[in-house]
Amino acid sequence: MYEPDETRPSAEPGSVDAARAVAWLGEGRSVEEVLQQALTGPADERDVTLARMGDILQATAQGLSPRAAAVWAGVPEPVLQTWIEKDPAFAAAFAAARALASAHATCPGKQHTPAMLRAMLVAMSTGATMLDALKLAGFSEYRFRLLSRSSPVLESLLAAARSARPSRRSVYVPGTYRPRRPGRKPPPQGGFRLVRRSTSRAEPEED
Repeated sequence: MYEPDETRPSAEPGSVDAARAVAWLGEGRSVEEVLQQALTGPADERDVTLARMGDILQATAQGLSPRAAAVWAGVPEPVLQTWIEKDPAFAAAFAAARALASAHATCPGKQHTPAMLRAMLVAMSTGATMLDALKLAGFSEYRFRLLSRSSPVLESLLAAARSARPSRRSVYVPGTYRPRRPGRKPPPQGGFRLVRRSTSRAEPEED
């Protein structure tokens, strides 16, 4: 007959490995790449773009703002805006995701959700300050501080996110994306600049 081993301490209710949880938030795409490679080889730009679009829709359906959804998906916000403007299918799906969040009252501010916490941890682990991450995810600073004081697990997650900050942040930018150019930039000092050379030369005067 099986008897539980009473000599081993049981885990406290709600305890988690915070470091592994935060690491998973950053390694999820690596897992997707391995699965893709096992089937059809390395993912191309189309596959990666569709995966990031799916991440944005998932975050949006859970009530996150476009900016927070972009951080969740690891996509610059201007790229997200370009997709909305130039991809009708994605724009329709994005609008539907926002409608879904509104219908189920999952917008930040009304309640604290795991999606908000995930967006905050991703932002912090990629270099954002705690205050900036709070605003991004839609948390009230006062209410969040009260929550963190009563939750050791939350404190552990915040500490793990700070420790996971890389020296250099990387985001996904599709090869087809072209940033807007508001105007011509002046040439850098000490660098090179293009000049137009005249093709005609002055004829020497005859004596």
